Amino acid sequence: MRELFRQNASASLHRFVPNRWDVFAILLVFSLLVLSSLAAKQMSVPYQLGQPIPISLSSSYLPSYALQSVLRLFIALFFSLVFTFTIGTLAAKNKHAEKVLIPILDILQSIPVMGFLSITVVGFIALFPGSLWGAQCASIFAIFTAQVWNMTFSFYQSMRTLPVELREASDMFHLSAWQRFWRVEVPFAMPGLLWNTMLSMSGSWFFVVASEAVTVNNQTITLPGIGSYIAVAIAQKDMHAIFLVVLTMFAVILLYDQLLFRPLIKWAERFRIEQVTVAQTKNSWIGNLFHRTFLMKYVGIFLSYLGDKWINIKLFRYEPTSHHKNLPAVWNNIFIVMWYVALFITLSYMAYFLWNFLSATVTAAELRHVFVLGIYTACRVFSIVLISTLIWVPLGVWIGLRTQLAEVIQPIAQFLAAFPANLLFPFIVILIIRYNLNVNVWTTPLMLLGTQWYILFNVIAGASALPKDLRQVTDNLGVKGWLWWKKLILPGIFPYYVTGAITAAGNAWNTSTVAEVVTWGNTTLRADGLGAFIMHSSAIGNFAELALGIGVMALLVVAFNRILWRPLYNLAQRKYKLD
Repeated sequence: MRELFRQNASASLHRFVPNRWDVFAILLVFSLLVLSSLAAKQMSVPYQLGQPIPISLSSSYLPSYALQSVLRLFIALFFSLVFTFTIGTLAAKNKHAEKVLIPILDILQSIPVMGFLSITVVGFIALFPGSLWGAQCASIFAIFTAQVWNMTFSFYQSMRTLPVELREASDMFHLSAWQRFWRVEVPFAMPGLLWNTMLSMSGSWFFVVASEAVTVNNQTITLPGIGSYIAVAIAQKDMHAIFLVVLTMFAVILLYDQLLFRPLIKWAERFRIEQVTVAQTKNSWIGNLFHRTFLMKYVGIFLSYLGDKWINIKLFRYEPTSHHKNLPAVWNNIFIVMWYVALFITLSYMAYFLWNFLSATVTAAELRHVFVLGIYTACRVFSIVLISTLIWVPLGVWIGLRTQLAEVIQPIAQFLAAFPANLLFPFIVILIIRYNLNVNVWTTPLMLLGTQWYILFNVIAGASALPKDLRQVTDNLGVKGWLWWKKLILPGIFPYYVTGAITAAGNAWNTSTVAEVVTWGNTTLRADGLGAFIMHSSAIGNFAELALGIGVMALLVVAFNRILWRPLYNLAQRKYKLD
């Protein structure tokens, strides 16, 4: 008996003894923690406004710069997810909030990164006097604005197109609103949200250059990072440094793809709505590593236990008792009236303030000129969206329907989406000058770099989410050619495409501030457009012209969204739900 007890005790103890895979996993986790701590320490050094921060083009500084840029990206990504889960849910579930939040999101996604920096940087600097964290927070906030909008729209679209059977299942299990959110709604939205999260990470690299050069009181704070390195390399015409930074970006994107996004893609497969067996993606090496561990498995079990406690927290589990069910309906009408009254007063005051400011600082001729520039940029934006649609919808469907191919294409697309247009400035400037090309035409492809991926990633997500049983039914019935596109593919991917097109158009407006002004050394070429006008106003510190440019851009974006994109979005929600 005593011997049996010893054997059981030894077996139980052996389960908690780490094996060789645990050693590798623990070393990996602690290495990431140490690197994050080092980057955070470098980002929080003392700083006084006006103190120069030198940026070296030596290759030995690139790992440190890359680490700090990646930490800014992930901090911004965390706040983007928090914003997505709160604002996206509120807009999807409350029709009164939706009427306000969606137009606000349309406006905010059209405001250029430079606009957010100009508005917020002074406040962040004041919050952290004597520390570099003020400028760091301004940069992180600018990156946040480059990430959050397509994630929020994707989550909002998924919440609005939640299949009826999932709603009925949550009602049958008597799930509270909190439990249904985490058990049903977030899992359903996860595949599309994950693709848009990857796109946000890649797309935010496009604006890293602008976000790491923070201007306040006519002084530029150049934060150590990949973006600052690129800016200095362009200013000094150093092609060797540009080549090094491209290699560094490729390595960084490959690392966080393998360590984070590849395991998440495998994990998100469990949330697909399927009634038949589908081909599974291969396990990632990081997933295989943690599956082979002993000790880290128990860490995972403990984290899963904490997750269940969070989802089933008692505070949010209980529905109102029958005694109080009629009370919220009475107060609900009062709150709705108060909401619209407060909204009307706020908008009226803002309109009055803006009218007084613009009428005192802007002439009618300037306003007409800026509107003409806005039309030029609008033509570029819609040309790019059309070209991206024609190219990437068929390719995205082809990739999305092939799981193994999507697994190969995804990291390549991530790198291409992250490729900053600034790195192509040397070639664009040289070509335009050498062949005397039209600046208004040949700077437009730079906008295409950041725009096309929103459509591609969303179409891939939509094609991947098509139920396997529907695809098999069409195959069994011999549906092919245009009929196959008309009856299965286009209705299936339409909600995802509209989300991608809306965010692509918003990103194109934003990207115009970078693409319409190209610089290589001392040579600067400007296209006629609203983006170039905003960049010029920001550079010379003319706040009135900057506000006018941002206001006109926001007005045009909202107008096009109301006329074109919003009706398509409503059509996607009404007609193409998976019911």
